[in-house]
Amino acid sequence: MFGSSTTIKLDKALFARVRRCADAAGYSSPREFVEHVIEKELAQIEEGASDEEIMKKLQGLGYLE
Repeated sequence: MFGSSTTIKLDKALFARVRRCADAAGYSSPREFVEHVIEKELAQIEEGASDEEIMKKLQGLGYLE
């Protein structure tokens, strides 16, 4: 991958689920699967939204209080 990267730590049980789903869906790695899932979720949240609308969506989803 080009550019820099950042490491995100996951609980072992969550990583096992990620690995299982990535394998079942045919992804080349758990990392590829996680990147795809995050990209899809971000696209939904950011879809034509202002920062204020994004904050409201994240609050509605329970990500922010």
